[in-house]
Amino acid sequence: MKLRNIAIIAHVDHGKTTLVDELLKQSGAFRANQNVAERAMDSNDLERERGITILAKATSVEWGDTRINIVDTPGHADFGGEVERILSMVDGVVLLVDAAEGPMPQTKFVTAKALALGLNPIVVLNKVDKPDAEPDRALDECFDLFANLGATDDQLDFPSMYASGRSGWADLELDGPRKNLDAMFDLIVKHVPAPAQQARVDEPFRMLATTLGHDPFIGRLLTGRVESGRVKAGETIKGLSRDGTVIENFRVSKVLAFRGLERTAIDVAEAGDIVSIAGMAKTTVADSIVAPDVTDALEAQPIDPPTITVTFGINDSPLAGRDGKKVQSRVIRERLMKEAETNVAIRVTDAPSGDAFEVAGRGELQMGVLIENMRREGFELSISRPQVLFRDVNGQKLEPIEEVTIDVDDEYSGSVIEKITGVRRGVLTEMKPSGVGKTRIIAHVPSRGLIGYQGEFMTDTRGTGVLNRVFHDWAPYKGTIPGRRAGVLISMENGQSVAFALWNLEERGRMFIGAQADIYRGMIIGQHSRENDLEVNPLKGKKLTNVRASGTDEAVRLTTPITLSLEEAIAYIDNDELVEVTPKAIRLRKRHLDPHVRKRAAKIAS
Repeated sequence: MKLRNIAIIAHVDHGKTTLVDELLKQSGAFRANQNVAERAMDSNDLERERGITILAKATSVEWGDTRINIVDTPGHADFGGEVERILSMVDGVVLLVDAAEGPMPQTKFVTAKALALGLNPIVVLNKVDKPDAEPDRALDECFDLFANLGATDDQLDFPSMYASGRSGWADLELDGPRKNLDAMFDLIVKHVPAPAQQARVDEPFRMLATTLGHDPFIGRLLTGRVESGRVKAGETIKGLSRDGTVIENFRVSKVLAFRGLERTAIDVAEAGDIVSIAGMAKTTVADSIVAPDVTDALEAQPIDPPTITVTFGINDSPLAGRDGKKVQSRVIRERLMKEAETNVAIRVTDAPSGDAFEVAGRGELQMGVLIENMRREGFELSISRPQVLFRDVNGQKLEPIEEVTIDVDDEYSGSVIEKITGVRRGVLTEMKPSGVGKTRIIAHVPSRGLIGYQGEFMTDTRGTGVLNRVFHDWAPYKGTIPGRRAGVLISMENGQSVAFALWNLEERGRMFIGAQADIYRGMIIGQHSRENDLEVNPLKGKKLTNVRASGTDEAVRLTTPITLSLEEAIAYIDNDELVEVTPKAIRLRKRHLDPHVRKRAAKIAS
């Protein structure tokens, strides 16, 4: 059977996973009566809740006499480590672009990676049935993007299609019949080359491990493309590290291939196919799996370095251990090391204090997803504010700069530009209209300036703005950037909050908690209306006299408290504060709960 290996790449929310659903349906991968969830490829709970793809996943469809292996990739740059590795095992890419939005920051990020690997893209203008779609403009912008990224003549001569993934059609012409995806299948078979590896079937077996998975029955599974030769279950092969050192010799217990949404055991895998192999104990991502007589490792894609670091520590608050079962530093360390093994974009090191761990990664979203997964698994953690990683080059301090693309209503563009160029040290590079009454702002802003900005941005734009960011470059240190302006309200007592006390405190600021909430000394219960921190007593009930009873006054009515999401909480805290994360709660607290210790630490820091 003929083979084609493709990846579907795009900016977040441009319709990759929905399109793959339709490709699976129309190729006959599902039975007509099969009950399949929407966005079938987004298989884990967090992906379904957030509507984003976090982990790259492979599937396979048959079209005529051709098997097409399709990899659905994440759109967020935070998960770019996944995208880079995936692109090294395909022979072509389908670049999906929203016909209304045009190429966006992550479009640029993933396209640059694909072009650098010499892949010839097929451009699909998706969502052309949206009322504000401008497919011709989007197509021109794609060409300009390719040219700016240094595409070759062959890459610039890309085929293009018009599509609606949700409606399940794609055509070469905008006014085509709009019936099905047959034209897309035919174009993939015609335009994407067959794997060059297929010609190397008679050479010794070689395969580069691209992703690591786990099956409850089979154990560890390494997925990749077979570069040469054949492999079958029962054979003894070995794992090589990048420098050619033998990691282990092992027997292949299973060879699995993708057939629709299922992994199916096959007898023999041949060069060019994308398969999963089970049986290894130590070999991991970016290592080579080879025949016993092969001594040289395959070249692995370099991974962009992390740009931020977050400290994961044990939860040492007075409420520790109430919700979660996994609270020891040893258990937290094991879980983080397991994550670092499967996700090459993450780096874990022990913090100097000994009971905490520095986790370096690509961005706040990546960290937020890891923390959310851990709390669902029963972990309790204390999380620090994200810190940007600096580089020292020839005695000069460099910091990461991100390209920020903002789509905002015209009336809010002034305040947004003032915030990112003034307070946050950004440089405006482009500003242009993007539809009726909207402006697109593109700026280069230090990563430090964007920590905690999302919430402020949503407030400034009344929830209507869209902000996208992607790593741009390293640049000289831009100077100090002011942090949070407002102070916080800190509890001075342990117990449960009282409605009457909170009602009296409302003139001091906005609350993060409601009545009957468990609190402790040093916990942050609200945002102060002024710049300084203020210690308050949220337990102070109403004094009763013999003149009137407690029920005669009107019941206290509290303002609805601010509920911070995990990412908002991590971005909100200052350097002397932590987020306490448990399976059931997210609380803010001071690093030092005792006020005297806190004052001493503040003096030393200043």
